[in-house]
Parts: sequence; C-alpha cells; structure tokens
Amino acid sequence: MAGVKAVIRLRCPAGVAKPGPAIGQALGPHGLNMMDFVKEFNAATQKMEPNSPIPVVLTAYANRTFSFVTKTPPTSYLVRKALGIDKGAQNPGDEVVGTLNMEQVSAIAEVKKGDAHLANIPFDALCDSVIGTARSMGVLLADDVDDASSSSSSSSSSDEDEDGEPGR
Repeated sequence: MAGVKAVIRLRCPAGVAKPGPAIGQALGPHGLNMMDFVKEFNAATQKMEPNSPIPVVLTAYANRTFSFVTKTPPTSYLVRKALGIDKGAQNPGDEVVGTLNMEQVSAIAEVKKGDAHLANIPFDALCDSVIGTARSMGVLLADDVDDASSSSSSSSSSDEDEDGEPGR
C-alpha cells in the first residue's frame, strides 16, 4: 500500500448512504471516488438497521485508494431508540424525557462492546458510560426513580402537623 494521505471521519446512514455534498466534500479533496466508497459502505452495513448513523474512519492513501472501519451507532442514538424519543432534553438537569431500566442499559452496552476501541473496557464501565450519556440527555435510570419516590414518601418534616400545616 502507498503512504497514508489522510484519515477522514464521517457519519453515514447504514445501508442507504448516497453520494452527496457531505461525503463529496470529505472525499473529493483527497482524490477518492465517492461512488466506490458509497457502494462498499452500503455493502458493509446492509445487515445493520437502515438509516442508523454509523461512524466511519476512512483512511485515504496516496495512490487514491482507501480503507475504512465502521463503528457502532453513537450511544445517544441507541438511548433515543430504546426510549422511542426523537431528541434529548433541552435542559437535562431540569427536564426528564424518559426512563431507562438496567436491561436496556445492558443491551446498549452489549452493542457498544462490539467496537474495537471498547473491547478491553469492563462491561460495568460500559454500563456506567451509557448511564452517564443517558443522564446528560435528561433520561433517568429506573433505580433513580425508585429511590426518589421512596425517599420523598418517607421524609416528612417535623415542623408540620397531620394536615400539612406548619406547627405552632
């Protein structure tokens, strides 16, 4: 192989990528044929869910050839798909858009484990990463909801009587 000319990062829809401005502007300056990439990418991702955003790391070589590696969809996409929502919260600390349970978190972490750069990370750490991403989107964990409801029902102020009125 010839020397590496560039490493290009793209995000393309699985199985249905089309030659267009986004791909053309990324590949054109390096002398790569856009149609060759689109055909190879669609063939490589045909078994994945159509239209799921797939990160691609494309290596362009000096002799106008290329190779690419596909990764799993972004965690935020997988969380949104698991909850059936279009987007996360505008104000994640104040707004809640949904609740994930641990089975859903484990399923998302299992998908993410397929990435080569995440292969040596413990499964618990991947689950923690998924939970962190979900929380940053305004999604609660089912355990958080259970803890909040049990602590609010058991806490009562000693300054109030049975009617909820302040004591005198």
